[in-house]
Amino acid sequence: MRTGEKILVSIVIPCRNEEKFIGKCIDSIIANDFPKDELEVIVVDGMSEDRTREIVHQYSAKYPFIKLSDNHKRIVPSGLNIGIQVAAGEIIMRMDAHNEYAKDYIRKCVFYLDKYNADNVGGIWITNPGKETTVAKSIALALSHPFGVGNAHYRIGTKEPRYVDTVPFGCYKREIFDKIGFFDEELIRNQDDEFNLRLIKQGGKILLVPEIISNYYARDSLSKLWNMYFQYGYFKPLVMRKIGRIFTWRQMIPLIFVSGLLASGLLSFIFPLFLYVFAGILFSYIFINVGLSTYITIKYAKEALFLMILPLTFSIIHFAYGFGYLKGLLRFVLLSKYMQKEISDLPLTR
Repeated sequence: MRTGEKILVSIVIPCRNEEKFIGKCIDSIIANDFPKDELEVIVVDGMSEDRTREIVHQYSAKYPFIKLSDNHKRIVPSGLNIGIQVAAGEIIMRMDAHNEYAKDYIRKCVFYLDKYNADNVGGIWITNPGKETTVAKSIALALSHPFGVGNAHYRIGTKEPRYVDTVPFGCYKREIFDKIGFFDEELIRNQDDEFNLRLIKQGGKILLVPEIISNYYARDSLSKLWNMYFQYGYFKPLVMRKIGRIFTWRQMIPLIFVSGLLASGLLSFIFPLFLYVFAGILFSYIFINVGLSTYITIKYAKEALFLMILPLTFSIIHFAYGFGYLKGLLRFVLLSKYMQKEISDLPLTR
């Protein structure tokens, strides 16, 4: 592969019920400066019940390189696999309907994939509010701060290209899927984490480039945020079991925090001394949470209402992820159960 030569890039977009965002996403792809005769866009729809399919049909009627495929399983990994299997490109690029992409996004992904001889290239995720409400803006702020997302460089930024454990979405060499297989369809969440770790274990390289930029629209309510992070935590132990080790230690911190609170709280009924441990963990967390929320409000939000919502937003991220992880450990590790065909207690839509 050489960037001076013609090369077909296949973009795969798994989605379901994304009428609010799919048009913006496709518009940003059309606006890219990558040659359209070297591009195909495959929107793999999970049988949407809103206007998503109608909107995609309107684009495909006008732009022949945009196609619609069906995903009857209605989950992200199956959508990705369907798209990859029908794609004709030498490069496979995953995109998400909740994002808009910079005009040079595709070109730079292809360029850096070749320049560094990487196996997967991605960029920085700029998090935007899903609505113009204080709650939605608080969610966007929390998902852009290390207290909310740890040292995930694609969220908090980096100055130079660097090799990392994962990137959002991903621009892959086609040969990678022939070498290590497809996305694991048991992983309704975290399928990209598992795939990327599998890639690294096989000697692959994942490159994060700060000048490759996409704009992500975060969840617009605290209930949606809870559901998303509960799912992220819930499926992490299954990733750990499949891979055979912990993915990254930053993802263990909410589990350790929640487990510490639960254990010390329960033990305090038997050994009163543990009540001090429980209080120490809880009040330390509250102090840090409120302190950082105050700093973020003064520096970025500049509205007093954020000071009430930001601490709750951070708490939802940490507790949802931690409780989800605990449930996943119980199911996938202690009870050794794998996924069933249906998951009644978790929403599957993206």
